[in-house]
Parts: sequence; structure tokens; C-alpha cells
Amino acid sequence: MSHLVISAATKTFGAFTALHEIALTAERGDFVALLGPSGCGKSTLLRIIAGLETPDAGTIEIAGRDVTRLAPEKRNVALMFQSYALLPHMTVTENVRFPLRMKGGLPRTDQDEKVEEALGLVQLHDLGGRYPRQLSGGQQQRVALARAIVAEPDVLLLDEPLSNLDARLREDMQVELKRLHQTLGLTTVFVTHDQTEALALADTVVLMNAGRIERKDSPEGIYRNPGTVFAADFIGGANILTITVRRSEHGWSGTLADGTPIPLGDFSGLAPGRHRFMLRKEQVSVSPSDTGLIAISGTLEARNFLGGVTRSAVRAGGQQIIAVGDVTEPLAIGGEVTIGWRREDLVPLAETAAR
Repeated sequence: MSHLVISAATKTFGAFTALHEIALTAERGDFVALLGPSGCGKSTLLRIIAGLETPDAGTIEIAGRDVTRLAPEKRNVALMFQSYALLPHMTVTENVRFPLRMKGGLPRTDQDEKVEEALGLVQLHDLGGRYPRQLSGGQQQRVALARAIVAEPDVLLLDEPLSNLDARLREDMQVELKRLHQTLGLTTVFVTHDQTEALALADTVVLMNAGRIERKDSPEGIYRNPGTVFAADFIGGANILTITVRRSEHGWSGTLADGTPIPLGDFSGLAPGRHRFMLRKEQVSVSPSDTGLIAISGTLEARNFLGGVTRSAVRAGGQQIIAVGDVTEPLAIGGEVTIGWRREDLVPLAETAAR
């Protein structure tokens, strides 16, 4: 039996349906990312798991128990808020101890041991006497994380836990969250709108769109084969090419939006006609030297140096195509360039997910 089972969960707010019959399972120890744009339903789903919202229909099971109608404190889940929600009049130690006090039944000496262990896991064992106002943002986040894990919850819920941190600290905390998850093996569900964060942390990425699950897969699976136009665009912001596909005795071929002909791989599963394809930005080469690539001419519209790579925007095939890679030779804006990619880099997409 799966550790977390969400069955046909539906939630409405007035005339607005925030969740449409969501079905989702997670095994014990899974790290699941709920990913999507603002308003897609990911935070509502997290709050339903936590017990802060009640679904209008459907059920929630945790560790084999139906918790759909249980109060939050009876579910043995821990929710770490985006704002951390530390109690300002309590020290770090007292903040971390708070869930154990509320739960009751544990002697003070055992509480002390668990608090010390939790603070050690987040590398804050020497700051127990400080107050939240005396901590940096990153330290406050670690305290909130220690408070979330101290009572050994069945499910750890994280609501955009890194959104308040600067870029460098976000990267450091991604490493810390991954390390902590590997150490504790807690079933974890976290909400994020940052696809890079989801790919870096999760075992399973659940992409949500307008209250529905658009795609569920491993990070590599959802990146390489997103399935739909929405998923391809949201996960990595891919180039989406409209290609009219034809088949002849010589194989498959296609034309881009402006009529530019291109050879295609074997798309025997597709009917001839207009289709949309994903082409990842890092798979597009500018001025390619490999003669085995599909190559088309275009006009360089912009270049941005990003440190390790250069982002080039090229007008080709009737649309703008973005290439991200190592481009060292000088190229003039407005000048003609050649871009290329491999046949197998084109991935067919559905317009919408099957419902």
C-alpha cells in the first residue's frame, strides 16, 4: 500500500474549482514536488494533505489511515510554512521543542534529546539559546526545518521553503534539503513554482495546470519527454516548433512555419499534418561544425552572455529559436547564422494532457 494516497480530491471556492478530482500516490520515503504556475492548485493540494482545507469530494490516506476529516494535529504531518512562522518570544531550542510539547506524552529528557538531534541534523546545535531575530534568513529556515522534523512526521510538507532566500543560499539549501531527506527518509511533498528547484530535489515531479495534474514523472523523464506543450514550455522553457509532417517513400520529412524543409526521424506514430514539437535550447547549436545535424539559416536577433554559456536568439523557420551553449566566435546582431540540431532531438507534443 502506498504511504500517501489522494483519491479524486476536488475542491471549489464558490464558482471556482481549484482542484479537479486529483489522484496521486507517494511511497514511503518519496520526495514529491508539486510544481506549477500561480493559481494551478498546488498550494491548495498541500493544504488539503495538511488538513488546513477539507476536500469537497475525494479522500486522503496517510500511512494506511483515512485522514480526510481529521484535524491537522491528528494526522502526524508537519508543515513548514514559506514565512517559517517562528515564535519570536521563544529561543531556537524552544521553537524546535514546541511540536513535542503540543503532542504531549514525552518526558522532558527525551524531548531534549530529540531537539538536540534535530538541531544537529540542520547544523544549528550551537545556536539553541538565540532568538529568531538574532538569526539570518538561512538560519531561521533551518530552525523551521528542525521544528518540522523533530516529531518524526509521517509526511513532511514544505510550502515553497526556499523562496525567501537569495540565489546563493537557495543553492546551498537545496543541497541541505537533499542531504536531510536522504538521511531521514521522510515522505516529503513540497510546493514550488521553480522548475529548476523541482528537478534538483524531487524523486517525482507532479506538474499541475488549472487544478489538474498535467504530468507526473521523474525529473529526467518529465524533462526529456514532457508530453504536452504546456509541460515542455514550463519545464525548461523549450523551443516549440510547428511542423507540417509528411511521409513519402523516402521517409519522413517536414516543413517549418515559413515553409523551410527539414528531414525528420521516424514518427510512425504520427498522422501526417501539422504537429508541435519540442526542441530543447541546449540541443540547438549555433554555427554547427557537425555535418550530420539538421541545419537551417536564420538571423541573429540577440545574444546574452550567462557566464558558462551564451544564450542566442535566432529568427529561423518563421519563429524565434533559442540556443543555449558555448559560443565563442564573434557574431553580429542582425547577421545571418546557421543553427542545427539532431533529428532525434525533436520530440512530438500533445496540445493538452489526456483527461
